[in-house]
Amino acid sequence: MPETSRRGLLFGTAAVSAGALLTACTSNEPKNPAPANNAPAADDKPGAPVTIGFAGPQADHGWLNAINVNAKQRAEKYSEVTLEITEGSNDTATQIGQIQTLINKKVDVLVILPADGKALTQVGLQAMKAGIPVINLDRIFASPQAYRCWIGGDNYGMGLNAGRYIGEQLKDKPDAKVVELAGLDNLELTKQRTQGFDDALKNYPNIRKVARQAAEFTVESGQAKMAQLLQAQQQFDALWNHDDDQGVGALRAIQQAGRDDFLMVGGAGAKSAMDAIKAGDGVLKATVLYPPTMAASAIDLARALGQKKGVGGMSELEIPASITLYSAVVTKENVDEYLPTGFN
Repeated sequence: MPETSRRGLLFGTAAVSAGALLTACTSNEPKNPAPANNAPAADDKPGAPVTIGFAGPQADHGWLNAINVNAKQRAEKYSEVTLEITEGSNDTATQIGQIQTLINKKVDVLVILPADGKALTQVGLQAMKAGIPVINLDRIFASPQAYRCWIGGDNYGMGLNAGRYIGEQLKDKPDAKVVELAGLDNLELTKQRTQGFDDALKNYPNIRKVARQAAEFTVESGQAKMAQLLQAQQQFDALWNHDDDQGVGALRAIQQAGRDDFLMVGGAGAKSAMDAIKAGDGVLKATVLYPPTMAASAIDLARALGQKKGVGGMSELEIPASITLYSAVVTKENVDEYLPTGFN
């Protein structure tokens, strides 16, 4: 997928240090001062060959498929990068075996989105002990020793920003009511999204959350659980749905019920959701991003590690230990900016 301006800030093609800026402003310094440090920044120019092993998820969900697509497309941009990609699995034992195969192939860097972060921690440790740095993508390992860098989304921030958006839309409405269509309740990320949402609503005393239903991140579950919410709640003002895939089903249920008396906020950033927001003729007014472009960024980080470079736009010798992506709210006003990142 095309890069966004947000990614450009992190992974730009050149880094200008504060020291260089300062010396450029003084008249008694050389016209071509030395850089503040000797760390070459990662850029688009071909560098040393790097083989990146990518162990991604099974593409049985729109966002998960987008993770794989982003990683492949980003690697193809670099002529010196070879991507060794596994088939993808949601089974921990299978994925462990796939990663061990990549370790035995002696790839230069590993990018891993684990099916279960805790369960795959040991294989992350195994790779690091073998001298293969690991970029841990999104679902975090249980030990920081199992990865060199973690990059992922902000589940709490996703809920927080959804709550803030809804709060601002309803701040002048007395006794406003909201409902929540969550994801899988046995996942920590679902709990974090709900906590962020609830914390945001505390700043709006006129708003009450009157119902919450957990779905399963699928179209079918979204439709079934949304139908239950609509039947139980004859009147409410806003809905926050955690996931745009299950949101497709939720919108079906809403249309079947003939309801248009509330606003809806989605989650993740599917193209179908952005298209609906741009059209502006339904209940869906916004979606809160959980950007799958993080997989492209993970490839950038892996390439920088393999070539012993820093990150463009930053002065440090090394890439960061962790990067948390921002959960932007996409509305009709800014949807054109984010549409290129929408996934199917």
